[in-house]
Amino acid sequence: MSTRRTFLFAGSAALASVGRVAAAEGFLSAGRPEAFSFERLTREAQSLAARPFVTPPSLPAAILDRIDYEALGKIHFNTDYALFRNGPGQFPVTFFLLGKFSRTPVRMFVIEDAGVAREIIYNPAYFDMPPASPARDLPPGAGFAGFRFQESRLGDQTKLDWRKNDWVAFQGASYFRAIGELYQYGISARGIAVNVAVPGVAEEFPAFTRFYFAPDAADTDKATVYALLEGETVTGAYRFQMERTKAVLMEIDARIFVRKDAHLGLAPLTSMYWFSETEKPMAIDWRPEVHDSDGLAMWAGNGERIWRPLNNPGTLVTSSFKDTNPKGFGLLQRDRVFTHYLDGVHYERRPTLWVEPLADWGEGAVTLVEFPTDDEITDNVVAYWTPRQPSRAGNALRLRYRLYWNKDEPFPPQMAVCVATRLGRGGQPGKPRPKGVNKFVVEFLGGPLATLPAGRIPEAVLSAPSGHFSDIFTEAVPDGVAGHWRTVFDFTPDGSDPVDMRLYLRLGQQTLSETWLYQFRPIKIAA
Repeated sequence: MSTRRTFLFAGSAALASVGRVAAAEGFLSAGRPEAFSFERLTREAQSLAARPFVTPPSLPAAILDRIDYEALGKIHFNTDYALFRNGPGQFPVTFFLLGKFSRTPVRMFVIEDAGVAREIIYNPAYFDMPPASPARDLPPGAGFAGFRFQESRLGDQTKLDWRKNDWVAFQGASYFRAIGELYQYGISARGIAVNVAVPGVAEEFPAFTRFYFAPDAADTDKATVYALLEGETVTGAYRFQMERTKAVLMEIDARIFVRKDAHLGLAPLTSMYWFSETEKPMAIDWRPEVHDSDGLAMWAGNGERIWRPLNNPGTLVTSSFKDTNPKGFGLLQRDRVFTHYLDGVHYERRPTLWVEPLADWGEGAVTLVEFPTDDEITDNVVAYWTPRQPSRAGNALRLRYRLYWNKDEPFPPQMAVCVATRLGRGGQPGKPRPKGVNKFVVEFLGGPLATLPAGRIPEAVLSAPSGHFSDIFTEAVPDGVAGHWRTVFDFTPDGSDPVDMRLYLRLGQQTLSETWLYQFRPIKIAA
């Protein structure tokens, strides 16, 4: 028996008894060998797309409904059964239990040396649970809800205990997430988005229905997973090559096959924005800010760097930013000051998530969808790439890109960045406040602003398709921080329709800052 197979089997017992023998000795049990390769998985996804969608089988609702948050809180995976807990590779794998909020079984496989995979068979012995737990009623071989990669099993005392700490998790439809440099989860990604905010059409959530774990060498920081995506509109084969170093880097190869015409969102990111210093209705919450991300950053194909602060609109809003061969985009958490949040869940540590295309994506748009929310438990922001050509039944797409789960942008602009957007009532102190006039204060930090010659004041370049700007000036923020400047202006809209404003700083012909874009909604803000 090969070394790589010892993590599965305690002996060569017949499959009918492997589950009992293996579990008793602390090993996972597995099914019969099946041929596997990424190309084989791709062909299967393509074949599935040519056939009608079949709804995956579900477990008894009477059991799943009883495995609620309270019941799940008392159940923990026993890390003695973690896949790869003794190698190969650095990162053991643990599994999520099915329940009320994760109802569809996901099959897990481990890949052996010779292009062979074996399914990991669910056994309740893998989980520590109370004697009367409703999870004990799950049928044999029920399956799993998802998985996690734990921190390195080779870590010394200066590193995190792998049994108590994980760094990436896949659970629910095609959602997955990872921690950043500050050891905190937050924003999520998913394999694909289908029909997000399409009028009259329900959004679809295709799911990863199988995962295949490839053993990696113990002397690397990498882990490799393959996945099969299935849904009514699309199927797909995915390869995730993940690297755990200072933060988390993922290289994704997605082969997507379209079953039905649809609006597809590629490389989608999903986050939460409730409120920040920009807009905060009186007494909505005791905390100054609550958000996982505070803005959408874009690096356009022509080199322009753009910052679009997020909104919590009163109604669903979709914004499209046309581009050709973008260099990257991401949902960022730029505000890293604890006192701006005052919450023990540490919003200031939430990761930034950046998408880097690994090939030309052609013409399309970065699409931002913002849903209204009145709490922090709902992900209400989605950003993704939309190809210019519509996705039609029979189409095949291949997408290669990297995801960076970092503290900051992996490719920071060589210019000042926007660090705050503040709104208030317009007018001048000591004078009556004019109705319908709104004051904006937009702050920039770093880049060439930090080395401006004494006495030189940046010019604010402002524009909007409608409305009127007044009382515009730019000044250094009086906090003693080099390169911290702000532009202050009043804006009077022409009516009640949303207005897309644009601002950047320059000195002569030199651009000093990224471009600030903001969608202003007069009905919500105007006094």
